[in-house]
Amino acid sequence: DDTPHIPNEKLGEEKVLQIIQNLTSLIREAFPDTKVYAAMGNHDFHPKSQLPGKAHRMYNETAELWRPWLNDSSAALFRAGAFYSEKLPSPGTRGRMVVLNTNLYYDQNRETADEEDPGGQFQWLEETLTNASGANEMVYIVGHVPPGVFEKKRGKAWFRSHFNERYLKIVQKHHQVIAGQFFGHQHTDAFRMFYSDTGSPISVMFLAPGVTPWKTTLAGVDNGANNPGIRVIDYDPDTLQVLDVVTYYLNLTHANTGAEEFPAWEEEYRLTEAFQVPNGSVSSMQTVLERISKDPRYLQQYYEFNSVKYDLSPCEGACRVDQVCAIREVDFSRYNECVKTSSSASAVISVWLLSFCLLLGLLSPQQ
Repeated sequence: DDTPHIPNEKLGEEKVLQIIQNLTSLIREAFPDTKVYAAMGNHDFHPKSQLPGKAHRMYNETAELWRPWLNDSSAALFRAGAFYSEKLPSPGTRGRMVVLNTNLYYDQNRETADEEDPGGQFQWLEETLTNASGANEMVYIVGHVPPGVFEKKRGKAWFRSHFNERYLKIVQKHHQVIAGQFFGHQHTDAFRMFYSDTGSPISVMFLAPGVTPWKTTLAGVDNGANNPGIRVIDYDPDTLQVLDVVTYYLNLTHANTGAEEFPAWEEEYRLTEAFQVPNGSVSSMQTVLERISKDPRYLQQYYEFNSVKYDLSPCEGACRVDQVCAIREVDFSRYNECVKTSSSASAVISVWLLSFCLLLGLLSPQQ
């Protein structure tokens, strides 16, 4: 998302395109020799979130702004539906970047609500992953709106259900060529696990925190802001194995004291150090999930990272259920079952502890 999250009436196609142009120019100025793989967010369009699965003027204009980063075939695909794929530029690399327009699957997108495969993107994705497998390539999938459920509001899904199911099946089918998935949209720092039909972990999706400290207007979300965060991925260029995930942040509370002339960005955490895992592989992230679900110390640490150290309140009870189930279950029905089962277990434990405390009180010698 490039644009401010404000009502449509305060924007328009030209204003949105101007903002995209401004940020594109800044990135090109700061990183003149760096290949950039840009994905559209739901706010990079007007009206917001109403991205169509067909050619549109805003796709054409954005493709021109990003033309220095797109080859000819990518530019043509982008104009048709705002998705594309390119090989990574490192000599001899087996890596490929697949950039999706998952705004097509967003539950706020009325343009695509009744379509089975908006823009033919699902079919194209399957073909791209099949071809990557045949060419012995490994793939990074990049998108904006993620599948699954928002951990800050119980049951809040981003995809429409039939799109969520289709995406999940594609990952299950082609997981052997998917080295990682990288999404955003939520403004929170999180991850999602994907499993085979037999329950084996097969893929992981990393959700990057937002650079903006915007406080969500989503009803039912408490304390839904974040400190600005920037995500850096260390990876092996030959295998695309995620070696580490490093997050830098700006502590706004400290910055607003005026103690320093310029706000200082600092390292918030490294995945391997914070959660004591060797890398960001699927097996390592499964270990992270197990530690978060079983150890309150890891859960609290993860929860504080979730808002980039803005919300430091204790994560217990319902908070734990929401965080763990959102990580573990991208499938909607399995998520609902996880919440139901985990909530029941928490209630049983609470009743048991209360009964135990009452019993201790009765057995204590009276003064």
